Amino acid sequence: AEYADKKLHYITVKHQLKSRLLSLKNWTDISEQIYLNGAYSTMGIDRRALCLSYKDGVFISAGSAITVDVVENGNYKGGFLLLGIRAYLNAYASISPALKSELNIDIKLSTLPQTTKDGISYGIIASIKSVIKNMLIEQHQSDKKIYISGGDGEFLSSFFENAHFDETLIFRGMRNALKEQTC
Repeated sequence: AEYADKKLHYITVKHQLKSRLLSLKNWTDISEQIYLNGAYSTMGIDRRALCLSYKDGVFISAGSAITVDVVENGNYKGGFLLLGIRAYLNAYASISPALKSELNIDIKLSTLPQTTKDGISYGIIASIKSVIKNMLIEQHQSDKKIYISGGDGEFLSSFFENAHFDETLIFRGMRNALKEQTC
């Protein structure tokens, strides 16, 4: 309610909020203006906005799910989704109560784990890093800068060289999309 009277541009992935948001007279849904060349029709608006933040790069959003997308010269090349860190932890807990654990945020991938908590943490981070590094960067010979956003983004960025964490990437992409419309 604090911002209800402010002029605001927005996008949302929460479709259940659409009618409430549309009732706010000063708020404008700019979803139709978030155009990413090469994006597929069911690609989330948040992923498209993230990919518009820079013309080239590997774009990672580390939240409930981890999305990884590649953009070259402003053209979407493809991407994939992984479970988010919390979903990995929940999956382990669903296997056995003995595997219910929190993530060790101090885990080092240079040392083999010696506890269940460290083993789970290592397995989660090493698998995420391997898929992104080996399958994407090496397989596609990509030396692109890695841009990371999302709730677990700052933590995840510490495991990648050439990674830049910025929690405002989606907003930057929205701003870039609006600039494109006025050119």
